[in-house]
Amino acid sequence: MPRGRPKTKTTTMTLRVTPQLKAAAEIAADRDNRSLTGLIEVLILNYCKGQEIPIASKKETSQ
Repeated sequence: MPRGRPKTKTTTMTLRVTPQLKAAAEIAADRDNRSLTGLIEVLILNYCKGQEIPIASKKETSQ
């Protein structure tokens, strides 16, 4: 029987940043006990909340 979080369908996003920005992001992720991907997800979610940009739920996007 599977354990842990249920699988969520994801998509790939590629971005280019300076080596210095990547290094800073890796430090920030490490300090927050997150992966770099997890940190970027949190940053995007927080930005969208602050800008009142709705994030569609899984149910809304599958219809």
